[in-house]
Amino acid sequence: MLTGVTVVDFSRHLPGPICTMRLADLGAEVIEITSFSVHDHTSQAPPTGLEGRETGAFYLRSHRNHKSISLNLRTDEGKSLAFALARQADVMVESFRPGVLRHLGLDYDSLWEVHPGLIYCSVTGYGQSGEMYQLGGHDLNIQAVSGFLSAVRDGEGKPVIADFPLADYAVGLYASEQICAALVQRSRTGRGAYLDVASGDLLSSWMGLHAILSKCSGPKEYGMTGRSLLAYQVYETADGQYVALAALEEKFWLNFCRAVGRQDWEMLQRASIEQQPEVYEELKALFLSRTQAEWSELGMEVDCCLTAVEERESWAESLYVTSREIAYTIPYLEKKEANSPVPGSSAWYRDHTRDLLRKKLGLADAELDRLQKLHVIPSVLS
Repeated sequence: MLTGVTVVDFSRHLPGPICTMRLADLGAEVIEITSFSVHDHTSQAPPTGLEGRETGAFYLRSHRNHKSISLNLRTDEGKSLAFALARQADVMVESFRPGVLRHLGLDYDSLWEVHPGLIYCSVTGYGQSGEMYQLGGHDLNIQAVSGFLSAVRDGEGKPVIADFPLADYAVGLYASEQICAALVQRSRTGRGAYLDVASGDLLSSWMGLHAILSKCSGPKEYGMTGRSLLAYQVYETADGQYVALAALEEKFWLNFCRAVGRQDWEMLQRASIEQQPEVYEELKALFLSRTQAEWSELGMEVDCCLTAVEERESWAESLYVTSREIAYTIPYLEKKEANSPVPGSSAWYRDHTRDLLRKKLGLADAELDRLQKLHVIPSVLS
Protein backbone atom coordinates (compact mmCIF):
# COMPACT_ATOMS: atom_id res chain seq x y z
CA MET A 1 0.00 0.00 0.00
CA LEU A 2 2.90 2.37 0.66
CA THR A 3 5.22 1.11 -2.07
CA GLY A 4 7.20 4.03 -3.45
CA VAL A 5 7.08 6.02 -0.20
CA THR A 6 10.48 6.74 1.39
CA VAL A 7 10.77 7.35 5.13
CA VAL A 8 13.91 8.68 6.82
CA ASP A 9 13.91 7.73 10.49
CA PHE A 10 15.99 9.73 13.00
CA SER A 11 14.05 8.43 16.00
CA ARG A 12 15.41 6.64 19.04
CA HIS A 13 13.97 4.41 21.75
CA LEU A 14 10.76 2.50 20.95
CA PRO A 15 7.87 4.70 19.70
CA GLY A 16 9.58 6.04 16.55
CA PRO A 17 10.88 2.68 15.32
CA ILE A 18 7.47 1.11 16.01
CA CYS A 19 5.92 3.80 13.83
CA THR A 20 8.34 3.38 10.95
CA MET A 21 8.28 -0.42 11.22
CA ARG A 22 4.53 -0.31 10.67
CA LEU A 23 5.07 1.89 7.61
CA ALA A 24 7.71 -0.57 6.36
CA ASP A 25 5.28 -3.46 6.85
CA LEU A 26 2.88 -1.55 4.60
CA GLY A 27 5.50 -1.31 1.86
CA ALA A 28 7.40 1.92 2.55
CA GLU A 29 11.18 2.07 2.27
CA VAL A 30 12.48 3.00 5.72
CA ILE A 31 16.01 4.37 6.05
CA GLU A 32 17.10 4.45 9.67
CA ILE A 33 19.80 6.98 10.53
CA THR A 34 21.88 5.52 13.37
CA SER A 35 24.52 7.30 15.38
CA PHE A 36 28.17 6.74 14.52
CA SER A 37 30.82 6.76 17.22
CA VAL A 38 34.07 8.46 16.33
CA HIS A 39 35.85 6.80 19.22
CA ASP A 40 35.59 3.23 17.98
CA HIS A 41 34.92 4.03 14.30
CA THR A 42 32.04 1.57 14.19
CA SER A 43 28.37 1.79 13.46
CA GLN A 44 26.27 1.34 16.56
CA ALA A 45 23.45 -1.15 16.40
CA PRO A 46 20.61 -0.45 18.85
CA PRO A 47 21.51 -1.87 22.28
CA THR A 48 19.90 -4.99 23.66
CA GLY A 49 20.84 -8.01 25.78
CA LEU A 50 23.00 -10.93 24.71
CA GLU A 51 20.03 -13.13 23.89
CA GLY A 52 18.52 -10.32 21.83
CA ARG A 53 21.76 -9.98 19.87
CA GLU A 54 22.03 -13.71 19.17
CA THR A 55 18.45 -13.83 17.95
CA GLY A 56 16.52 -11.31 15.93
CA ALA A 57 14.08 -10.56 18.75
CA PHE A 58 15.05 -6.89 19.14
CA TYR A 59 14.86 -6.18 15.42
CA LEU A 60 11.67 -8.19 15.07
CA ARG A 61 10.06 -6.07 17.78
CA SER A 62 10.81 -2.62 16.42
CA HIS A 63 13.29 -2.55 13.51
CA ARG A 64 11.83 -5.06 11.06
CA ASN A 65 12.37 -4.15 7.39
CA HIS A 66 14.51 -1.11 8.21
CA LYS A 67 17.64 -0.21 6.27
CA SER A 68 20.36 1.42 8.31
CA ILE A 69 22.72 4.29 7.51
CA SER A 70 25.42 5.25 10.03
CA LEU A 71 26.43 8.92 10.04
CA ASN A 72 28.50 11.06 12.37
CA LEU A 73 26.10 13.94 12.93
CA ARG A 74 28.71 15.88 14.88
CA THR A 75 30.47 16.65 11.63
CA ASP A 76 29.30 19.19 9.06
CA GLU A 77 29.47 16.60 6.29
CA GLY A 78 27.46 14.14 8.33
CA LYS A 79 24.76 16.77 8.86
CA SER A 80 24.80 17.61 5.14
CA LEU A 81 24.33 13.97 4.18
CA ALA A 82 21.45 13.63 6.62
CA PHE A 83 19.85 16.78 5.24
CA ALA A 84 20.25 15.53 1.67
CA LEU A 85 18.56 12.24 2.56
CA ALA A 86 15.68 14.01 4.32
CA ARG A 87 15.03 16.45 1.43
CA GLN A 88 14.57 13.46 -0.91
CA ALA A 89 12.21 11.62 1.42
CA ASP A 90 8.44 11.64 1.57
CA VAL A 91 8.40 11.32 5.36
CA MET A 92 10.83 12.13 8.17
CA VAL A 93 10.35 10.81 11.71
CA GLU A 94 12.28 12.01 14.76
CA SER A 95 11.94 11.67 18.52
CA PHE A 96 14.46 14.10 20.02
CA ARG A 97 13.55 16.66 22.64
CA PRO A 98 12.10 19.81 21.08
CA GLY A 99 14.82 22.02 19.62
CA VAL A 100 17.59 19.44 19.35
CA LEU A 101 17.37 18.95 15.59
CA ARG A 102 17.36 22.71 15.04
CA HIS A 103 20.98 22.70 16.24
CA LEU A 104 21.74 20.09 13.57
CA GLY A 105 19.95 22.00 10.83
CA LEU A 106 17.40 19.19 10.51
CA ASP A 107 14.37 20.98 11.91
CA TYR A 108 11.08 21.24 10.04
CA ASP A 109 11.47 24.90 9.05
CA SER A 110 14.87 24.31 7.44
CA LEU A 111 13.65 21.31 5.49
CA TRP A 112 10.34 22.92 4.52
CA GLU A 113 12.20 25.70 2.70
CA VAL A 114 13.65 23.18 0.24
CA HIS A 115 10.98 20.48 0.44
CA PRO A 116 7.48 21.84 1.23
CA GLY A 117 5.96 18.45 0.41
CA LEU A 118 7.79 16.72 3.28
CA ILE A 119 5.74 15.10 6.03
CA TYR A 120 7.73 15.70 9.22
CA CYS A 121 6.63 13.75 12.29
CA SER A 122 7.96 14.48 15.80
CA VAL A 123 7.18 11.65 18.23
CA THR A 124 7.68 12.63 21.88
CA GLY A 125 6.21 12.03 25.30
CA TYR A 126 4.89 15.50 26.12
CA GLY A 127 4.68 17.20 22.72
CA GLN A 128 6.25 20.37 21.34
CA SER A 129 4.53 22.83 23.70
CA GLY A 130 2.97 23.06 27.15
CA GLU A 131 4.48 23.14 30.63
CA MET A 132 6.17 19.72 30.39
CA TYR A 133 7.47 19.64 26.80
CA GLN A 134 11.16 19.75 27.77
CA LEU A 135 10.94 17.07 30.47
CA GLY A 136 12.37 13.62 30.04
CA GLY A 137 10.03 10.70 30.54
CA HIS A 138 9.41 7.03 29.96
CA ASP A 139 6.37 4.87 29.35
CA LEU A 140 5.49 4.74 33.05
CA ASN A 141 5.53 8.55 33.31
CA ILE A 142 3.18 8.86 30.34
CA GLN A 143 0.77 6.34 31.83
CA ALA A 144 0.93 8.30 35.08
CA VAL A 145 0.35 11.86 33.80
CA SER A 146 -2.40 10.75 31.42
CA GLY A 147 -4.40 9.14 34.21
CA PHE A 148 -4.15 5.73 32.61
CA LEU A 149 -2.15 4.28 35.49
CA SER A 150 -4.89 5.17 37.96
CA ALA A 151 -7.29 2.90 36.07
CA VAL A 152 -5.11 -0.20 36.52
CA ARG A 153 -4.93 -1.11 40.21
CA ASP A 154 -4.35 -4.19 42.32
CA GLY A 155 -6.67 -5.51 45.01
CA GLU A 156 -5.36 -2.95 47.48
CA GLY A 157 -5.95 -0.04 45.15
CA LYS A 158 -2.31 0.56 44.24
CA PRO A 159 -1.55 1.39 40.58
CA VAL A 160 0.02 -1.59 38.80
CA ILE A 161 3.09 -1.30 36.56
CA ALA A 162 2.48 -3.38 33.46
CA ASP A 163 5.38 -5.42 32.10
CA PHE A 164 4.66 -3.94 28.69
CA PRO A 165 5.40 -0.46 27.27
CA LEU A 166 1.81 0.32 26.35
CA ALA A 167 2.26 4.05 25.71
CA ASP A 168 5.28 3.47 23.47
CA TYR A 169 3.54 0.92 21.29
CA ALA A 170 0.31 2.93 21.17
CA VAL A 171 1.93 6.19 20.11
CA GLY A 172 3.97 4.36 17.47
CA LEU A 173 0.76 3.10 15.90
CA TYR A 174 -0.88 6.51 16.31
CA ALA A 175 2.06 8.23 14.59
CA SER A 176 1.86 5.84 11.63
CA GLU A 177 -1.87 6.59 11.37
CA GLN A 178 -1.19 10.35 11.32
CA ILE A 179 1.49 9.91 8.67
CA CYS A 180 -0.83 7.88 6.44
CA ALA A 181 -3.49 10.59 6.77
CA ALA A 182 -0.91 13.24 5.86
CA LEU A 183 0.11 11.22 2.79
CA VAL A 184 -3.52 11.17 1.65
CA GLN A 185 -3.74 14.94 2.17
CA ARG A 186 -0.54 15.48 0.20
CA SER A 187 -1.85 13.38 -2.68
CA ARG A 188 -4.82 15.77 -2.89
CA THR A 189 -3.16 19.12 -2.21
CA GLY A 190 0.59 18.64 -2.73
CA ARG A 191 1.21 20.05 0.74
CA GLY A 192 3.36 18.36 3.33
CA ALA A 193 2.67 18.54 7.05
CA TYR A 194 4.25 18.93 10.45
CA LEU A 195 2.91 16.33 12.90
CA ASP A 196 3.33 16.90 16.64
CA VAL A 197 2.58 13.42 18.01
CA ALA A 198 2.78 12.96 21.79
CA SER A 199 2.10 9.78 23.72
CA GLY A 200 0.78 11.90 26.59
CA ASP A 201 -1.86 13.35 24.26
CA LEU A 202 -2.91 9.93 23.07
CA LEU A 203 -3.35 8.25 26.45
CA SER A 204 -4.95 11.39 27.90
CA SER A 205 -7.52 11.35 25.09
CA TRP A 206 -8.25 7.72 25.87
CA MET A 207 -8.83 8.57 29.52
CA GLY A 208 -10.99 11.64 28.84
CA LEU A 209 -14.28 9.81 28.41
CA HIS A 210 -13.59 7.57 31.40
CA ALA A 211 -12.80 10.59 33.56
CA ILE A 212 -16.09 12.26 32.56
CA LEU A 213 -18.12 9.12 33.24
CA SER A 214 -16.38 8.63 36.57
CA LYS A 215 -17.08 12.23 37.58
CA CYS A 216 -20.73 12.00 36.58
CA SER A 217 -21.53 8.65 38.13
CA GLY A 218 -18.92 8.49 40.87
CA PRO A 219 -15.71 6.44 40.89
CA LYS A 220 -17.22 3.54 42.84
CA GLU A 221 -20.33 3.24 40.70
CA TYR A 222 -18.39 3.62 37.46
CA GLY A 223 -15.93 0.93 38.56
CA MET A 224 -18.83 -1.49 38.94
CA THR A 225 -19.04 -1.78 35.15
CA GLY A 226 -15.69 -3.51 34.98
CA ARG A 227 -13.38 -5.51 37.14
CA SER A 228 -15.65 -6.05 40.17
CA LEU A 229 -18.28 -8.05 38.26
CA LEU A 230 -18.50 -11.82 38.69
CA ALA A 231 -19.02 -12.18 34.95
CA TYR A 232 -15.93 -10.13 34.06
CA GLN A 233 -13.00 -11.74 35.81
CA VAL A 234 -9.76 -13.66 35.44
CA TYR A 235 -9.96 -17.04 37.12
CA GLU A 236 -7.24 -19.55 37.96
CA THR A 237 -7.49 -23.07 36.52
CA ALA A 238 -6.51 -26.50 37.82
CA ASP A 239 -3.06 -26.41 36.21
CA GLY A 240 -2.07 -23.04 37.63
CA GLN A 241 -2.94 -21.18 34.43
CA TYR A 242 -5.68 -18.58 33.95
CA VAL A 243 -8.74 -17.92 31.83
CA ALA A 244 -10.65 -14.70 31.18
CA LEU A 245 -14.43 -14.67 31.46
CA ALA A 246 -15.99 -11.53 29.94
CA ALA A 247 -19.69 -12.39 29.76
CA LEU A 248 -20.92 -8.80 30.10
CA GLU A 249 -23.98 -9.29 27.91
CA GLU A 250 -26.87 -11.38 29.21
CA LYS A 251 -26.76 -13.91 26.38
CA PHE A 252 -23.12 -14.75 27.07
CA TRP A 253 -23.68 -15.11 30.81
CA LEU A 254 -26.72 -17.33 30.29
CA ASN A 255 -24.76 -19.52 27.87
CA PHE A 256 -21.98 -19.88 30.43
CA CYS A 257 -24.29 -20.68 33.35
CA ARG A 258 -26.15 -23.33 31.36
CA ALA A 259 -22.93 -24.86 30.02
CA VAL A 260 -21.62 -25.42 33.58
CA GLY A 261 -25.02 -26.50 34.95
CA ARG A 262 -25.53 -23.49 37.22
CA GLN A 263 -28.86 -22.06 36.13
CA ASP A 264 -29.18 -20.69 39.66
CA TRP A 265 -26.58 -18.05 38.71
CA GLU A 266 -28.51 -16.75 35.71
CA MET A 267 -29.91 -13.71 37.55
CA LEU A 268 -26.42 -12.64 38.72
CA GLN A 269 -25.08 -11.33 35.42
CA ARG A 270 -24.60 -7.79 36.79
CA ALA A 271 -23.70 -8.86 40.33
CA SER A 272 -20.39 -7.78 41.84
CA ILE A 273 -17.96 -9.71 43.97
CA GLU A 274 -18.87 -7.48 46.91
CA GLN A 275 -22.57 -8.27 46.49
CA GLN A 276 -22.12 -12.02 46.01
CA PRO A 277 -18.91 -13.13 47.78
CA GLU A 278 -20.19 -16.69 48.22
CA VAL A 279 -20.89 -17.07 44.50
CA TYR A 280 -17.46 -15.65 43.73
CA GLU A 281 -15.88 -18.38 45.86
CA GLU A 282 -18.01 -20.98 44.05
CA LEU A 283 -16.87 -19.60 40.68
CA LYS A 284 -13.23 -19.78 41.74
CA ALA A 285 -13.71 -23.37 42.86
CA LEU A 286 -15.46 -24.20 39.60
CA PHE A 287 -12.61 -22.90 37.44
CA LEU A 288 -10.10 -24.76 39.61
CA SER A 289 -11.87 -28.01 38.70
CA ARG A 290 -10.63 -28.00 35.07
CA THR A 291 -7.42 -27.17 33.24
CA GLN A 292 -6.94 -24.13 31.07
CA ALA A 293 -7.10 -26.32 27.95
CA GLU A 294 -10.42 -27.79 29.06
CA TRP A 295 -11.89 -24.34 29.70
CA SER A 296 -10.56 -23.14 26.35
CA GLU A 297 -12.33 -26.03 24.67
CA LEU A 298 -15.55 -25.03 26.39
CA GLY A 299 -15.04 -21.44 25.27
CA MET A 300 -14.73 -22.61 21.66
CA GLU A 301 -17.87 -24.74 21.90
CA VAL A 302 -20.06 -22.34 23.88
CA ASP A 303 -20.45 -18.68 22.90
CA CYS A 304 -19.74 -17.17 26.32
CA CYS A 305 -16.63 -14.96 25.93
CA LEU A 306 -14.28 -17.38 27.69
CA THR A 307 -10.64 -17.44 26.57
CA ALA A 308 -7.25 -18.58 27.82
CA VAL A 309 -4.77 -16.08 29.24
CA GLU A 310 -1.85 -16.89 26.96
CA GLU A 311 1.67 -16.78 28.39
CA ARG A 312 4.56 -15.22 26.50
CA GLU A 313 6.47 -18.50 26.51
CA SER A 314 3.71 -20.33 24.62
CA TRP A 315 2.39 -17.36 22.62
CA ALA A 316 3.69 -18.60 19.25
CA GLU A 317 1.82 -21.90 19.64
CA SER A 318 -1.49 -20.42 20.80
CA LEU A 319 -4.65 -21.09 18.82
CA TYR A 320 -5.28 -17.50 17.82
CA VAL A 321 -1.70 -16.71 16.79
CA THR A 322 -1.29 -19.87 14.74
CA SER A 323 -4.70 -19.67 13.07
CA ARG A 324 -4.17 -16.01 12.11
CA GLU A 325 -0.53 -16.69 11.08
CA ILE A 326 0.72 -13.81 13.23
CA ALA A 327 3.93 -15.63 14.07
CA TYR A 328 5.27 -15.50 10.51
CA THR A 329 8.39 -13.81 11.85
CA ILE A 330 9.41 -16.69 14.11
CA PRO A 331 12.63 -17.40 12.10
CA TYR A 332 13.98 -14.23 13.72
CA LEU A 333 13.88 -16.06 17.05
CA GLU A 334 16.45 -18.62 15.92
CA LYS A 335 19.98 -18.06 17.22
CA LYS A 336 22.50 -16.94 14.68
CA GLU A 337 26.20 -16.16 15.04
CA ALA A 338 27.27 -12.65 14.15
CA ASN A 339 29.46 -12.44 11.06
CA SER A 340 30.45 -8.83 11.71
CA PRO A 341 33.78 -7.75 13.19
CA VAL A 342 31.96 -4.94 14.99
CA PRO A 343 32.15 -5.71 18.74
CA GLY A 344 28.74 -6.35 20.28
CA SER A 345 26.79 -6.08 17.05
CA SER A 346 23.80 -8.29 16.39
CA ALA A 347 23.87 -11.19 13.95
CA TRP A 348 20.71 -9.68 12.46
CA TYR A 349 22.08 -6.14 12.15
CA ARG A 350 22.98 -4.93 8.66
CA ASP A 351 24.48 -1.55 7.86
CA HIS A 352 23.52 -0.26 4.40
CA THR A 353 25.48 3.01 4.58
CA ARG A 354 27.54 2.67 1.42
CA ASP A 355 24.82 1.05 -0.67
CA LEU A 356 22.23 3.67 0.22
CA LEU A 357 24.56 6.64 -0.16
CA ARG A 358 25.42 5.35 -3.64
CA LYS A 359 21.77 4.79 -4.53
CA LYS A 360 20.15 7.85 -2.94
CA LEU A 361 22.85 10.51 -3.28
CA GLY A 362 24.93 9.11 -6.14
CA LEU A 363 28.19 9.07 -4.16
CA ALA A 364 31.12 7.28 -5.82
CA ASP A 365 33.42 4.86 -3.99
CA ALA A 366 36.21 7.43 -3.89
CA GLU A 367 33.94 9.89 -2.08
CA LEU A 368 32.78 7.17 0.32
CA ASP A 369 36.40 6.31 1.08
CA ARG A 370 37.11 9.97 1.79
CA LEU A 371 34.12 10.19 4.16
CA GLN A 372 35.32 7.06 5.90
CA LYS A 373 38.79 8.54 6.48
CA LEU A 374 37.16 11.66 7.95
CA HIS A 375 35.07 9.45 10.26
CA VAL A 376 31.80 10.69 8.76
CA ILE A 377 30.77 7.11 7.99
CA PRO A 378 32.03 3.98 9.75
CA SER A 379 35.06 2.07 8.60
CA VAL A 380 33.74 -1.30 9.73
CA LEU A 381 30.42 -2.39 8.28
CA SER A 382 28.44 -5.51 9.05
